[in-house]
Amino acid sequence: MLEQRNLILAIVLSMAVLFGFEYFTGPKTPAPTQQAAETTTGAPTVPTPGAAPLAPGGTAMTPTAPGATAEQVATETRVQALASDSDRVTIDTASLHGSIRLKGGRIDDLTLVTYHETTDPTSPAISLLSPTGAPNPYYAEFGWVTGDKALKVPDSTTVWTASSKTLTESTPVSLTWDNGQGLRFTRRISVDAHYMFTIEQMVENTQDTPRTLYPYGLIKRDGEPKTVNFYILHEGPLGVFDGTLKEKKYSDLKDDGEIKYTTAGGGWLGITDKYWLTALAMDQDMPSNARFLYAPKDTTDGYQTDYTSSKAYEVSPGAMVQVTNRFFAGAKEVDLLDAYTDKLGITNFDLAIDFGWFYFLTKPFFLALQFLHGILGNMGLAILGFTVFLKALFFPLANKSYRSMSKMKLLQPEMKKLQERFKDDRQRLNTEMMALYKKEKVNPLAGCLPIVVQIPVFFALYKVLFVSIEMRHAPFYGWIKDLSAPDPTNIFTLFGLIPWDPPSMLMIGIWPVIMGITMFLQQKLNPAPADPTQAKIMMFLPLIFTFMLGHFAAGLVIYWSWNNSLSITQQWIIMRRMGAKP
Repeated sequence: MLEQRNLILAIVLSMAVLFGFEYFTGPKTPAPTQQAAETTTGAPTVPTPGAAPLAPGGTAMTPTAPGATAEQVATETRVQALASDSDRVTIDTASLHGSIRLKGGRIDDLTLVTYHETTDPTSPAISLLSPTGAPNPYYAEFGWVTGDKALKVPDSTTVWTASSKTLTESTPVSLTWDNGQGLRFTRRISVDAHYMFTIEQMVENTQDTPRTLYPYGLIKRDGEPKTVNFYILHEGPLGVFDGTLKEKKYSDLKDDGEIKYTTAGGGWLGITDKYWLTALAMDQDMPSNARFLYAPKDTTDGYQTDYTSSKAYEVSPGAMVQVTNRFFAGAKEVDLLDAYTDKLGITNFDLAIDFGWFYFLTKPFFLALQFLHGILGNMGLAILGFTVFLKALFFPLANKSYRSMSKMKLLQPEMKKLQERFKDDRQRLNTEMMALYKKEKVNPLAGCLPIVVQIPVFFALYKVLFVSIEMRHAPFYGWIKDLSAPDPTNIFTLFGLIPWDPPSMLMIGIWPVIMGITMFLQQKLNPAPADPTQAKIMMFLPLIFTFMLGHFAAGLVIYWSWNNSLSITQQWIIMRRMGAKP
């Protein structure tokens, strides 16, 4: 009975760890009072752009086409917002389409051309940034601030002059503006083949008076985006300051209003979604003040991440100063973020992907799956191959465990005799059982080891499948078109033959059922509990897990099913060799 009790406990603990470990022990954001103490002063404050105009009562002034769906309205109003401000520089690269607004010099229109909203390649591409006037404006802005109120510096109303009408990987664009007070501002924007913009800001002083300026960059997002809202995934403002990751949820930032940080040099900050990221990478030699800001406009939520150089740039007469910053806007591809860390020196840029507390497992797991995917050509096959590797790695432990369980099964007749003999004296029964285990050199806890070992493995693989964009829309075979999404089939509608919409808890696909069957078969190989109550609990566990994992990513359920199948095969062979009847 002890070994079954321990097995049940191990399973319960595994699920408790899965759902609770990171919630309670994950990285925490310091309290606002601690952060405020770190903040330096002296540099002017970064401007907070105004939100889109609102009609009386706080309703966004968004025209609605008769009979149009919400999605159509959003598309039309975004198109209208762009059309109403046609003075733009077109962005046209292999990965990005969009434009830069010359009024304000904002990067406020970006579409990720290689990513689509659904698995259908003809579905709309992902729209990342949107201009003011469109639903939920989202943009990046750069410039200079000064403590001299009489000195004109470029702002959101400044109209820049562009050197060309199109920005590509091979043709940068220069924006220029003269403030009429002896300062000539130039902003040279270039972009690579992926998602990284380089912004070189230059100021030339043609007068006799020295000027002091501070460069800044900001990302502004109006309206709170729809989030996955799952505690193991961070969505919202984040950044790395002096090598340390800081995160803040939208809801928490509403309460705090403003969170300030400082960095001695380098670092980055931005706003992350599950798969998409906008981020500002400061000059790696420039000390900066940074912040996460809740910046609402009337009844519209607004969020901003920004930085200002804490180092003053003095522009002497006849001289010019220059500062280089970078802006990332795109998909959180692991290899790409790692490459930017190596080539551009952006510290810990891969932490934009929420690999979580088990980073030391999740990142290697992802790299292993990516390697196998390159060989096998299918991410589902990579998961199966990686499972075989893990089984081989843990073979000595599993082999010892299954041998112990086989001995336990051989002792079943003796254990039943003891249970009959001491059925009215539980303390004596436990004493005699432990004596029997010692005599036969059997460890009743050994059967729990494979389950306990799989806890961090299961969780780490779950994180990889959940957060990695490389898993998004990755197909397997048959009906599995997206390994990061739940199995789309449903046994309770006979796979669409019965026209009804069951409750979400009854949305159970084929692969979760396969997983439940393999768990049941593996359970039947283990020694049966003598206690009827424990036997009933064990009998229902496969069913419970089928419903629990039914809404998990299909890739994870496939892994669990395949892992169970390999365990069944291994255990069956060991039991046969030891003379125990499987």
